[in-house]
Amino acid sequence: MGFWKSPAVILLVVFSVAVTAIAGNHNGSAVAGIEFSDQLSFNVVSSTGTTGCTLTSSKIPESENQEEEQVNVDSHLSMKLHKQPVKLNLKRKSPNGETEPKKSVKDSTIRDLTRIQTLHRRMIEKKNQNTVSRLTNPGKNHPKEQIAPAISPAAGEYPGQLMATLESGVGLGSGEYFMDVFIGTPPKHFSLILDTGSDLNWIQCVPCYDCFDQNGPYYDPKMSTSFHNISCKDPRCGLVSSPETPPRPCKSENQTCPYYYWYGDSSNTTGDFALETFTVNLTNAAGKSEFRPVEDVMFGCGHWNRGLFRGAAGLLGLGRGPLSFSSQLQSLYGHSFSYCLVDRNSDMNVTSKLIFGEDKDLLKHPELNFTNLVAGKENPVDTFYYLQIKSILVGGEVLKIDEQVWKLGDDGSGGTIIDSGTTLSYFADSAYQVIKEAFSQKVKGYQLAKLEDFPLDLCYNVSGVENVELPDFGILFSDGAVWNFPVENYFIQVDPQEIVCLAFKNTSALSIIGNYQQQNFHILYDTKKSRLGYAPMNCADV
Repeated sequence: MGFWKSPAVILLVVFSVAVTAIAGNHNGSAVAGIEFSDQLSFNVVSSTGTTGCTLTSSKIPESENQEEEQVNVDSHLSMKLHKQPVKLNLKRKSPNGETEPKKSVKDSTIRDLTRIQTLHRRMIEKKNQNTVSRLTNPGKNHPKEQIAPAISPAAGEYPGQLMATLESGVGLGSGEYFMDVFIGTPPKHFSLILDTGSDLNWIQCVPCYDCFDQNGPYYDPKMSTSFHNISCKDPRCGLVSSPETPPRPCKSENQTCPYYYWYGDSSNTTGDFALETFTVNLTNAAGKSEFRPVEDVMFGCGHWNRGLFRGAAGLLGLGRGPLSFSSQLQSLYGHSFSYCLVDRNSDMNVTSKLIFGEDKDLLKHPELNFTNLVAGKENPVDTFYYLQIKSILVGGEVLKIDEQVWKLGDDGSGGTIIDSGTTLSYFADSAYQVIKEAFSQKVKGYQLAKLEDFPLDLCYNVSGVENVELPDFGILFSDGAVWNFPVENYFIQVDPQEIVCLAFKNTSALSIIGNYQQQNFHILYDTKKSRLGYAPMNCADV
């Protein structure tokens, strides 16, 4: 029983950088002109009572207030490249104990199923949506401006990397991962949920007319000298959805751009689309830490926010679309990012990592494998990271599952995504039933256990067994790649200790590889080559 360690995890990241970012169009071309400020230190103001961060304050010249410029996309594309590799360090919070509380698993499953239905609805709606101009007369006196493609460094290679530390949300009753972010000038500390299944970065803002509880005060744009609203005439306003149903154009071109983004029946955010400075904690190759501001990051200043964002101040999107934080960093760190989620039984001081830019150590890993991301016409929704599964392996046997189960439908239904915001893994019902039956046939010597009011279907009583033996599990992709998992990534030990359960569920919508299954793998998202990399790793050593 040495392979289960601690409860399901959530990630939290701490980072600081100054980014001047512009997003591109919806065909996958993201514009990100990012510029580091020359100022390395600043006065840090914490918005939370206890942030866990110890920062040395130093004097800094006051930032000059700049009036909002007229829309000129090319003016945003000046870029100064930071030549040193940089890292962002993440901290992790986890309750003590080596088993997963049944209530934690149940709560995670409820959140997961709501999220899956939400993602499914968003896929179908986005596939069928028509772009609606945000201006009343888009062609009158205002020729349509094109957002330029992303800039690449002249040398053809991207300098360094940005590494952040992620924190599990288990201690907050959440199955997601959190990231510590410093926002505004002077910068204030906030914890945001990390989400590869969405694009928009947003935070709860003053005045907060309808907001959920968070740790610490809300962000107040009036207290920041670097906050600027995006107007309706700005082409970037077209990257967000209107809060009105059906969508209506802005009343005037100088109106602040309103946005609406939803995650589920009760989870959504509405407010003003704006630009702000995000500050990240950079660690170079020598291990020296420094703080840098990233200017003009597009984000949502949310005045009406509802949903399952327990303990967080907002959300940091890492999807494939142009609004995501990863897309806005592309011109500085390239078209790849990776993360490594530590074992759930790790000590609280052991951290998970999020890395923007090329990780040369990972690329040299002897067990690094790649599978293609579904892209182009086969992926109608630019936000999600789709994978093309061919079948499942249990105990070395390729299961007989109709390959159509794994196909992305013409209506946007079906398919499989990898997602950091979903805790467990979920498979289309017909595939799940075959997987469940395969485990039932191959698990020998353990008595079935029935847990009352518990969401996982297949559980075993392993009391008195020192070395539990369970069938191998792997995913076979259509390009021939295989992803094999250690047993602790697909069986979960729950209270009482002698019970183990298969950590999969069925769904009527899309299939999802969740963060529970990703623990102790270094996961690489390479959007330029449209591929996903994965390598087994002791993530505590990254």
